[in-house]
Amino acid sequence: MDPISIALGSVVGIAAGGAGGYVLFSKVLTKRGEAIIAEAEQKGENIKEKKILQAKEKFLALKEQHAQEIKNRSAKIEEREERVRQDKNRAQKELQSIESRKKNLTKDEEKVSQRLEALTNKTQELDKERQKAVDLLEKIANMTADEAKAALREQVVQDAKVLANQQVQEILDDAKTKANQEAKKIVIQTIQRVATEHSVENSVSVFNIANDDVKGRIIGREGRNIRALEAATGVEFIVDDTPEAIILSCFDPVRREIARLSLHQLVTDGRIHPARIEEVVAKVTKKIEEEIREIGKRTCIDLGIHNMKGELMRMVGRMKYRSSYGQNLLQHSREVANLCATMAAELGLDAKAAKRAGLLHDIGKVSDEESELPHALLGMKLAERYGERPDICNAIGAHHDEIEMTTLLSPIIQVCDAISGARPGARREMVEAYIQRLRDLENLALEYPGVTKSFAIQAGRELRVMVESDEVSDDMADQLSFDISQRIMNEMTYPGQVKITVIREKRSVNYAR
Repeated sequence: MDPISIALGSVVGIAAGGAGGYVLFSKVLTKRGEAIIAEAEQKGENIKEKKILQAKEKFLALKEQHAQEIKNRSAKIEEREERVRQDKNRAQKELQSIESRKKNLTKDEEKVSQRLEALTNKTQELDKERQKAVDLLEKIANMTADEAKAALREQVVQDAKVLANQQVQEILDDAKTKANQEAKKIVIQTIQRVATEHSVENSVSVFNIANDDVKGRIIGREGRNIRALEAATGVEFIVDDTPEAIILSCFDPVRREIARLSLHQLVTDGRIHPARIEEVVAKVTKKIEEEIREIGKRTCIDLGIHNMKGELMRMVGRMKYRSSYGQNLLQHSREVANLCATMAAELGLDAKAAKRAGLLHDIGKVSDEESELPHALLGMKLAERYGERPDICNAIGAHHDEIEMTTLLSPIIQVCDAISGARPGARREMVEAYIQRLRDLENLALEYPGVTKSFAIQAGRELRVMVESDEVSDDMADQLSFDISQRIMNEMTYPGQVKITVIREKRSVNYAR
């Protein structure tokens, strides 16, 4: 029964019993208090003993841990002491070894010193013996040592010269023996490395005829008709055993087309003589010029390009007669123009300007001007001259990286040109250099007074020069041919040889009325 219930019961009893009940209640409370105190003391003792026991256990654990740490530290210290002792022993051994080596080195040094002293003595003795021998030789030979050296040196030089001359002669003989063979080998390798199919496409046309009887009429009496054709057109007419065909050879495609059309008209008409030839060539030249302008105009209309200057349209038309590595230049330019317009539209740029720049990017190849500039820079200057926009001009000039690109049109033109052309870049320089060499040959001859026309034929191996008969005499023609050949040898680089033919023709013309 808990103390509170007892107390409540006692209070109730007190209240019921009066004073006697109070006394009884006091006794009860006293006993109960003593019992509680005793119980509390007992619990306190138990708790005290328990805490003391826990403290002892913790103390023992800490003591054991401390002892283990001391043990570990002692082990480490002993290990370090052992390592120090080993290092000390090792150092002592090394020191002993060094001392031993030092002693050995000292002994070796003493031995070397002794040997060096002995060698020095022997050297001195040998020098004395050598001097005695030299004195004896000088006495026997009646010349000093320096004189003997000079004589020996001269003899060696003479022997070396003889051997060198023999070697040079053998090399020269061998070179002469192999010269012809090596020359043929080099020529064959050069021919194999040239793009023959492209040079044929760029410089040769074939004119088909009905029968071989026409060849005689084209040649004319003593070759006067074919000479008149070549003089008027600047194209070489090759009449050989090829059946029903005449080959027209010239590096200028416009000139070659004029010759082809003129020959076609002459053969169709049937009247072939020098006067008629000149008349037909003049008419065909005018017709070709008109056709070129019409082609340029029609190309601009087809592509939707407006407000282009007439001279630029004419250059666009001339592209029809120019091929670039088997690809027609006009078709290439049209393709580049369409590619540029498509690419510019995809990038959100001016498609019309891109198309215009794509069409004009190669106009430097068909210019009438003679310039040392690359075709890209020449085309840029032509576009600037005829009022094209700066961004278009920069795109034309930069499509081969010869100037810096300043607009977004420039890389588009370059990429589209590569897509359409798809040709190796190295060939471009080779073929352009070849064509430029032919032009340089013609221009060199035109610099002399009295020269009216000059034509490079046979792939640059022959230069035909037309002169005025009134200004150049026969003797002057001989001198002119010699002077031109000397200038070509001194100023130009060319394979093989170049034949210079000066043609002087006297004409007497009268009219019967």
